[in-house]
Amino acid sequence: MCADFTTHSYAPHVHEAFVVAVTETGGAEIKSRGQVGQAHASRLFAFNPGEPHSGWMGASHSWRYRGFYLPQPAIRAVAEGLGIDRIPYFLRNDFTDADLVAGFLQLHRRLQSADDTLAEREALLAAFGMLFDRHGDGGERPAAPPGDRALFERLRKIMAERQAEALTLDGLGREFGLTEFQLIGLFNRVIGITPYAYLTQLRLNTACRLLKRHHPIAEAALAAGFYDQSALTKHFKRCYGITPLQFAKAAA
Repeated sequence: MCADFTTHSYAPHVHEAFVVAVTETGGAEIKSRGQVGQAHASRLFAFNPGEPHSGWMGASHSWRYRGFYLPQPAIRAVAEGLGIDRIPYFLRNDFTDADLVAGFLQLHRRLQSADDTLAEREALLAAFGMLFDRHGDGGERPAAPPGDRALFERLRKIMAERQAEALTLDGLGREFGLTEFQLIGLFNRVIGITPYAYLTQLRLNTACRLLKRHHPIAEAALAAGFYDQSALTKHFKRCYGITPLQFAKAAA
């Protein structure tokens, strides 16, 4: 992703992908793990799959950055290329490392030009190898209590199966013997975002998959569970900074 913002804010959201973002010019404020960090030209941000974060312009008048979004097949391919079993889990999200930023900017520009596959592959392994070696913790996300995790997995499955329906906190809570307040607390403990934010992300992920398969935007919106195309566009822009139409053109 290439982004060039003069005014924008990302609502709290998660990605199924492993995310790396490096700033070219300007900056922004990024919130994750309850902390606010400053995005600028010598700082790199990395987010584990499923890790909540948000961002806004702050005092900066512009923010130009390049982002990488690696879904699970790409994560496995990078790990295989580096000769490791799995990529590390990051216990921090922002790193002041000018050399690393330069490496990822070079990689992004090579991928954008798409003129030398060998050079692209070398730059990719060099950049991610440096990131994992310097800043990867090698651990895993601290596990939620087993009871919370088991209950969340049941809820997650139900929400995924019925995401196109008009789900409510009260209805979901009663189905699992929880008050609305307990349901919100469960999601915050296990995944760090509210049920509404999680459901919105499920719907956005579904819309993205449908748009990649060339479904019309209005059709993708309804199938994913949004009220209409306008609702999908609003949430899409808040979460990703681009419109569904821009995403569909890029995917094509």
